[in-house]
Amino acid sequence: MPIRPSARTRTPPHFSIALALAALSFPPHAASAQATPPAAAAARDGSHDFDWEIGSWTTELRYLPEPLTGSTRWVEYRGTTEVRALLGRRANIVELSVSGAAGRIEGVSLRLYNPQARQWTLNFASVRNGILTPPVTGAFDGKGRGTFYGLDTVGGRTVLVRFVISEVTARSARFEQASSPDGGATWEVNWIAVDTRD
Repeated sequence: MPIRPSARTRTPPHFSIALALAALSFPPHAASAQATPPAAAAARDGSHDFDWEIGSWTTELRYLPEPLTGSTRWVEYRGTTEVRALLGRRANIVELSVSGAAGRIEGVSLRLYNPQARQWTLNFASVRNGILTPPVTGAFDGKGRGTFYGLDTVGGRTVLVRFVISEVTARSARFEQASSPDGGATWEVNWIAVDTRD
């Protein structure tokens, strides 16, 4: 599942999330508690952590189109997600196509594994603008939960983004994205998707 589509510009993460947080003067706890992956995740080979997802899925998606404004208006979509393996499953590509009363979302996510860092990068592009966004970066914990962090700009503010993949089984998984305007002290969820298959 890709990162939510956005017409906003992401801040390029040319440096680690921890350094980015320090540069933005976020509270010190944010860099240590929120952006540093667990040591266990850094020590394991996660190059096949997405193997379970290869194939076709039915996607139920809820999206908060006005994040960090106090809005509680969610929009709902339903459609499909197709995941194909690349490079011996050390990379994959995700095609999302969902629709609902609010319209249609179509996009692609390219995921790449970095064997030196033992982390994945998730990169998303929407057909609305054709721009590949900077990645969120992170890892799975070996228990089926993946956590990824990046930076985004929402309403002119640089915010921390957290993308979590959880509740993974052979037939379902949950994807959640949240934004934090205060370096990880508080989070607002703006994207929830549940994928299922027979």
